[in-house]
Amino acid sequence: MSTTPDGRPVPPAHADERAMLESWLEFHRATLVLKCEGLDDRQLRLASVPPSPMTLLGLVQHMAEVERNWFQRVFAGQDLPLVYEEGRTDGFTLAPDRGIDEALAVWRTEVARGREVIAASSLDDSGELSEQEAAYLGGQGVSLRWILVHMIEEYARHHGHADLLREGIDGATGA
Repeated sequence: MSTTPDGRPVPPAHADERAMLESWLEFHRATLVLKCEGLDDRQLRLASVPPSPMTLLGLVQHMAEVERNWFQRVFAGQDLPLVYEEGRTDGFTLAPDRGIDEALAVWRTEVARGREVIAASSLDDSGELSEQEAAYLGGQGVSLRWILVHMIEEYARHHGHADLLREGIDGATGA
């Protein structure tokens, strides 16, 4: 597999559907880490524009929650607590004693568990949404294919936020 100059895996131009979806998800996972590289704890905690409290550290925590929710809770049907219990349930709330090393370790654990959960599954295998989530889709079943596309979309959307946060911190753009 080839990589970009910054080390992210390049999704193949030609592959089967599963390989394509998983490689794009891996690319976006690597992009999140790249957005945080080289920053200190203070910088990673800098909020975007008022009134938003969004930070790069909060984005890493949020994506740990998202990884757990979609792969372990929804797809595998596991009854698991939130990754981060304090504050809001989306992972964005920061704890003074939790820095990027811990947040990335937790996120990497959730990513690894997600990979394990789906490894032997077909794209057509389904997980079950909560009633609240099902109300948006009109049904409780959701395929692994849908989850993978949603995860790519979730990361890509938040990379726009990360781009703006990073540019505001040190002027770095792109990637």
